[in-house]
Amino acid sequence: MKPYLRDYVPTSYDDIPEATAYEAGYLVTKNAGWRNARPVLDETKCIGCLNCYLYCPDGVIFREDSKVGIDYDFCKGCGICSKICKLKAIKMEAEK
Repeated sequence: MKPYLRDYVPTSYDDIPEATAYEAGYLVTKNAGWRNARPVLDETKCIGCLNCYLYCPDGVIFREDSKVGIDYDFCKGCGICSKICKLKAIKMEAEK
């Protein structure tokens, strides 16, 4: 499932999560532009195994119509997807 941006305005102190983790897919801000590198998928090499999806800490990798995609609005550019891909279908490129 692709993450999506939700409106989040706490109305009381009780609305603020007590821990650092929250439910999956709960994103309240887009990437502010501080990413140095971004993952770029080579669709000719990708076989759709979704190891990148399993290891992505931000949950920004998704499958849509049998193709893998990356949601750059929420990607932080950590490079884990690139390191885990055995076929080297994901390369990190400098952010423009």
